[in-house]
Amino acid sequence: MFKNDDLQIRWWNLEAKLVERFGKKPDMEAILFLIGIQELGTPAEKFTKEQKQDLMHIAVCRLLTPSGYYELEDKDPDGWPHYKQLKPMPDFNPIEQENFLKDHVLLYFEENGI
Repeated sequence: MFKNDDLQIRWWNLEAKLVERFGKKPDMEAILFLIGIQELGTPAEKFTKEQKQDLMHIAVCRLLTPSGYYELEDKDPDGWPHYKQLKPMPDFNPIEQENFLKDHVLLYFEENGI
C-alpha cells in the first residue's frame, strides 16, 4: 500500500463521519469553513461572503500552525484570530497541495478528538 493510499483511506473515513454528522459529503471548502467556525469559537451565524473567506483563511492558518508555517499572533476585539506567516509554503503541484492540506485536516480532527 502506498503512502497516499493510507491518506486516501483516512480521508474517506473522515468524510464518512462528516456525512453522518451533516447529512452530505462536504468538499474541502466546507471543511475549512467548519474548522474556521470552530477556531472562531462562536456559534454558527450568518456570515458575509468576506467573513466566510476569512474563516477559511483562519482554518488554513490554524491547520498549518503545527508544521511551523503560521503562528497565532492575537485575537481582535471581536474574537477573530490573526496569524503570522513564519515561512513560505512549499512549491507543490495541485495534487501535492491537496494532499498536504488533507493530511493537516486529518491531524486537526485527530487532535480535537473528532
